[in-house]
Amino acid sequence: MSVRPHSVHGGPGRGLWGRWAVLTVYAMLSGCAVGPTFVRPAPPSVRAYTTAAPKLAIRGQPVQRLAIGQRIPTQWWHLFHSPELDRVIRQALARNPTLSAAQDTLAEARESVLEARGGYYPQIDLGASAERQRGPAFALGLLPAKPGLPEFDLYSLGPTVSYSLDVFGLTRREVEESQAVAEIEDDQLAAAYLTISGNVVTDALTLASIRFQITAVRHIIADDERNLALVKLKVAGGLAPRSDVLIAETQLATDRALLPPLAQQQAVAEDALAVLAGRPPGAWAPPSFTLSQFTLPAVLPLSLPSTLVRQRPDILAAEAQVHARSAAIGVATAQMYPNIVLSGSIATAALSVGSLFGASSDVWSAAAGLTAPIFHGGALEAGKRRAIDAYRVSVAVYRQTVLAAFGQVADTLRALGHDTELAAAEHQALEVAQASLRMQRASYSAGRSDLLQLLDAERSVEQARLADARATAARYVDSAQLLVALGGGWWRNPKICVACGRPKSIPTRVPAVHDDQ
Repeated sequence: MSVRPHSVHGGPGRGLWGRWAVLTVYAMLSGCAVGPTFVRPAPPSVRAYTTAAPKLAIRGQPVQRLAIGQRIPTQWWHLFHSPELDRVIRQALARNPTLSAAQDTLAEARESVLEARGGYYPQIDLGASAERQRGPAFALGLLPAKPGLPEFDLYSLGPTVSYSLDVFGLTRREVEESQAVAEIEDDQLAAAYLTISGNVVTDALTLASIRFQITAVRHIIADDERNLALVKLKVAGGLAPRSDVLIAETQLATDRALLPPLAQQQAVAEDALAVLAGRPPGAWAPPSFTLSQFTLPAVLPLSLPSTLVRQRPDILAAEAQVHARSAAIGVATAQMYPNIVLSGSIATAALSVGSLFGASSDVWSAAAGLTAPIFHGGALEAGKRRAIDAYRVSVAVYRQTVLAAFGQVADTLRALGHDTELAAAEHQALEVAQASLRMQRASYSAGRSDLLQLLDAERSVEQARLADARATAARYVDSAQLLVALGGGWWRNPKICVACGRPKSIPTRVPAVHDDQ
């Protein structure tokens, strides 16, 4: 059986190489990059976060108003008008290790972009070699022609140049993927700024509320102690049964038990602020925040849903992840096509090191190489399918991130409405308790009631004041949470450090939606 070679004008090999040749020429002429072209996800069509707007204006309470579409200030915490809060946030943004790590990670990602961009340019290296040869050295023009094959030492020195034509856009897709990864780290840095500033505001407001609660509980305990002393006098005088003493002692013990949990909450909030400020809790103490040091924002900016997806760092990071996965498909696709590399070298060759810069011979070469995948056991096809699957996962994660963001804003808006209703109810309860106390004082002064009734009325006022403080603090905290849920104002001036007011050494990316300062 004889094997007939394939004809020069036919055969299966010719079809494969012919298609590659056509694709290569077409790609060189068009400068295309294989793989999908990334398109930013369209903003959602919804116009509101909730089916009904929350009621933020109730008689007897500070009125808040939602300014739909209004821009959020860069330093959004200024809306609370607390210089002490501003100082702690500056310290946190300047010293927090999480921010330092995020900045360094961003710098690393941007260096990766520069590294990938190096593939756009020719690669120039300096080559040097020393070797022992046996053969016709006269071919290099170094020795006169002689019979036989002499042995000699050959030294060469000179530059080499190589350049990938990137016909199918492998380098371009790798650069695109690196840029998308850098955008992810950019958004993660913005998210870290937002998270730290939001946590500082929340912890400061929580600390102020806890301090107020501790003061109110101490007043309640003082009323309990006066009540117990009075009951003991009555029992000693035979005017009350001994069981009244047990009741009074039980009430005192119950109210005293309220202090340790509050003290623990205060310690946790203080330690959390110290850690956020980049300080050990034992070496730094936060300011003595009180609710009176804060102003409830009268106007709360509310971004439209279509704008929210362009300003929340977590949504932007998820979008950049989709972009990176899209570029990865292009990388996997380009690896399935031929790669053309042009190379050349110019060298000086001599039979001794000393002759390299004297009597020597110039040797040059130029080449064009093509590497085309033929069989990789299905690895390239599997790599492309894996990239496509990863892209689909990132799209689903992006959609879930948007939904979660809308849900967070909706929850906070509803909480603000419920906080306002609760604050109004608690304030009314406080006013009723205070009116009852005034009546008891008048009755006690007229001799129509005893001291126990007066102390009980005073205790009711302190309890009502405690509940009122909790409801008021909830309005402050949820106002801050709304501003954080809307993304803060970090995108307003991305080249200015919010901690120190100076230009950043590593400027952040400006998203597609630009807001003027």
